[in-house]
Amino acid sequence: MSDESDQTPERPETSRPGIPGEPAEPRRPAGHAGPERPEPPFRPEPSWRPEPAARPELPAAGPMPPTAPADAGPSAPGRQQPPPDAGGPVGPAPGVTGRQRLKSGLWPPRVSRAQLIVALLLFVLGLGLAIQVRSTSDTSALRGARQEDLVRILDELDNRSQRLGDERRRLEEQRTELENSSDQAEEARRQTEQKAEQLGVLAGTVAVEGPGITLTVNDPQGGVEADMLLDALQELRAAGAEAIQINDVRVVADTYFTQGSGGVQIDGHKVSAPYRFKVIGNPQDLEPALNIPGGVVQTLEKEQATADVARSEKIVVDALRPSEQPDYAQSSTR
Repeated sequence: MSDESDQTPERPETSRPGIPGEPAEPRRPAGHAGPERPEPPFRPEPSWRPEPAARPELPAAGPMPPTAPADAGPSAPGRQQPPPDAGGPVGPAPGVTGRQRLKSGLWPPRVSRAQLIVALLLFVLGLGLAIQVRSTSDTSALRGARQEDLVRILDELDNRSQRLGDERRRLEEQRTELENSSDQAEEARRQTEQKAEQLGVLAGTVAVEGPGITLTVNDPQGGVEADMLLDALQELRAAGAEAIQINDVRVVADTYFTQGSGGVQIDGHKVSAPYRFKVIGNPQDLEPALNIPGGVVQTLEKEQATADVARSEKIVVDALRPSEQPDYAQSSTR
């Protein structure tokens, strides 16, 4: 009886791992006695063997060449790529100057909607600030006036109001006399004569005298012009002047000033420095009106002219104007 454990199945022949195409020798179990393995046939070694590839030499230490970013896509067709060994950045295109690059960067402007809204808001804010500053920075002379100057201006306004009140009461008294007089015709004639005298003073057809001031303007530099004299006249009228004479010219309601090549002319009559104003009125009202801050005196001093004001209890205004008969206007009481 044979031992089944000694029987091993035969395995197919396989190639040897060392030499391709040569059958591998079969495996034998351990302890198995059998013929010895035959010697492999002799194979002469080839006389030529390939030499191992030469190991590339590493470059010397130095700056690494620029590499393209990982996410860089393939180059566009037709665009020339720089050689891989190019060291520096690619320069601007030939023939393009710095001014042209700056112009192309600034124009046309690339403005977004948000930038336009911000610019509009800043413009409105700046406009509001400018209006606020202008409204608060008042350059009026009264803001920097002294306390005594302000008191004098208030006194002048009070005196003007008092004069207007006196005129109103006088007119009311005249109306009452006309209504209550037994001889209304005689009273009307008397008031008419009185009114004619007043109109003669205003029209400059009669000479008058009374308290007032004398304003003398010396102009050695020739800087005083017609508009400055007109400002002085307006200040005097506003202060209650009743009769005014400048040099030899009587000032009335239709007096005008002109500035010509020959100097200042009043109603067509040439006047020259020194300019002497004879003014009839309340001296306590006339003089402060000329000396207020920013008034006539300070304006003339800026032109290197001097203004002297002298009070007097008797000022004579004797320059007359001819009485002119109107051609078309007639009294409606005839």
